[in-house]
Amino acid sequence: MLQMILTGLLCGALLGFVMQRGRFCLTGGFRDMYIAKDNRMFYALLIAIAVQSVGVYTLIQLGMIEFSAGTFPWIAVIVGSFIFGIGIVLAGGCATGTWYRAGEGLLGSWIALFGYMLMSAIMKSGILLPVNKSIQSAQLPSNSIAETTGLSVWVFITVFAAIVIWIVMKQLRKPKVVIPTMKPKRSGLSHLLFEKRWHPFFTALLIGVIAIIAWPLSEATGRMSGLGITTPSANLLQYLVTGDQTFVNWGVFLVLGIFLGSFIAAKASHEFRFRMPDAKTGITSFIGGNLMGFGASLAGGCSIGNGLVMTAMMTWQGWVSLLFIILGTWTASYFVFVRPQVKKKSETTIATITTA
Repeated sequence: MLQMILTGLLCGALLGFVMQRGRFCLTGGFRDMYIAKDNRMFYALLIAIAVQSVGVYTLIQLGMIEFSAGTFPWIAVIVGSFIFGIGIVLAGGCATGTWYRAGEGLLGSWIALFGYMLMSAIMKSGILLPVNKSIQSAQLPSNSIAETTGLSVWVFITVFAAIVIWIVMKQLRKPKVVIPTMKPKRSGLSHLLFEKRWHPFFTALLIGVIAIIAWPLSEATGRMSGLGITTPSANLLQYLVTGDQTFVNWGVFLVLGIFLGSFIAAKASHEFRFRMPDAKTGITSFIGGNLMGFGASLAGGCSIGNGLVMTAMMTWQGWVSLLFIILGTWTASYFVFVRPQVKKKSETTIATITTA
């Protein structure tokens, strides 16, 4: 138990610290791909996937960890991921983003987090469990892309890593936009850790390394998986409600560690402060959190469990899920951000013509 607590909290704290300082927000990244035509955060995610994929499959080759791709619940993954993508826009952050932003004192994220945990628990052990199981029952026999194609997984990892390296080199060659900054108030390590703006690619590299470390630490406690947010979040609420210690595992301490690491980073960089949302934002956050919990439970993972981990494991579940999370994010972004602006411009134009 002590090993579980220490390693889970440590890994989670590192992840929360890095994500908070690097402003690693996949919700904003996916949204910006559509609205601002800015792909940097998506490219950063690809870096983290590539790093993790190389590292984890090396550990598998060395016999240090085990992994089974299992079957592919394709309908559940498609439907759940799309709903999850809608939910993260309404909630203002994905599952991991909600945990780390809660650590910054953003009370809207606390509201979204409660909705996320609640619906995840309902889907996994509550009244919606039969619905969850029923939709997930539609399965394809193989979830492994390598197994389906008959090729070595290293073929896909090598090709993918080469593409990511090409993208990174192309991006780094672009002229840098100089952003005016205030004179540093700190120096040395303190400046680098708590004041300097982190490059998203550097942040992604660190997240990829943390994701690799998570596998042996988790498997050492009997949890045969890497980073995961949805089930541990549900388990935390289930334990608090029932007191059943079987719900307590490495993943529970991982998500608690994310909150702790983010809090430490936010306090040390003077970014922590309690911010209360207005009533409308609070309600929207709660609805978004529930959609996140429903979608991620149905899909078998969130933007981390599927979008970062299962993609790195070269599974159909991971890549199909990532695609539909992005499509869900774009759909919600249209109705939440784009359409209101178009309508507002249209009304302004009509009013101008009328008064002319």
